[in-house]
Amino acid sequence: MENKTVFGPIHSRRFGSSLGVDLSPAFKQCNFDCLYCELTPAATIDKQTDVVSVQTIIKDLSIALEEHRNIDVITLTANGEPTLYPYLDELVDEIKRIKGAKEILILTNSAALINEKIFHTLLKLDQVKLSLDAVTLETFKKIDRPHEGIDIDTLISRVQEFSRCFKGKLFIEVLFVHGLNDTKEEVEALNEVLKTLEHIQRIDLGTIDRPPAYPVQGISYGELFEIARIFDASLPVHIASRTHAESCIGSYGNDEIINMLDKRPLTFEDIELLFDKDSKTRLEKLIKNGEITVKKVGNLEFLIPLGNLKRKRQKS
Repeated sequence: MENKTVFGPIHSRRFGSSLGVDLSPAFKQCNFDCLYCELTPAATIDKQTDVVSVQTIIKDLSIALEEHRNIDVITLTANGEPTLYPYLDELVDEIKRIKGAKEILILTNSAALINEKIFHTLLKLDQVKLSLDAVTLETFKKIDRPHEGIDIDTLISRVQEFSRCFKGKLFIEVLFVHGLNDTKEEVEALNEVLKTLEHIQRIDLGTIDRPPAYPVQGISYGELFEIARIFDASLPVHIASRTHAESCIGSYGNDEIINMLDKRPLTFEDIELLFDKDSKTRLEKLIKNGEITVKKVGNLEFLIPLGNLKRKRQKS
């Protein structure tokens, strides 16, 4: 497609087939300058200086929706932070007018939730993905390099409030940078905050998989897997990044498999990257015997012990 503001469809395992709407197509406009960003480093801002009209976006999107009728979501994103778009509320209303049964998703760094108007605009959406890379002040400033005046404690408080108020599908994304937010102390601090959030559909753990703006490195799938095991078993954690996964193949007995999936449900793709041939055979028998079942969360299918599922149903 040649539309300036609309791109795709993009086919995502996590969110389905999506048309992207770029709310800053000309250049990077963001209130963060994250170390891992794939865009060129740029000074942070608190408002856009180059603004595309709502009419232009809706025109481009209408053409794209006519051409691509079978998409699942319309994803609001940007070269930078989409919530900085000054006419976001009006745009959301206009998209809802033409979208039909398709859902609206936004990918945001969470900081704009501090703004009351944006907070209420995001409540109108079907899906929201909030980034939360660190919850300690020093690490937050090192990784995300926020614009002056963005306070991590206030940001966390607003994320907590949003999780209580939002009626749609809420996702959290954490991107790990080697040597910064991947320590046990940082993960445990993040775990304590995530446990306070409500109605979370999924928590996606990722790492750097594209050339970053600054000289930082990601971590391996094995390291992500070990981090995932630190998080509370009640949290719907999913390993989204699969960098260097070939080094993680291991052998597991029946009890080990059940115990592992009880503490941290895995997808079939995770199994391919973690289990050797004999372990996969054991898993297949456990599924066949009904000891392990499949639970769908969003667009992903997780393997979970039947006893675990029954416990969760009793609590709900």
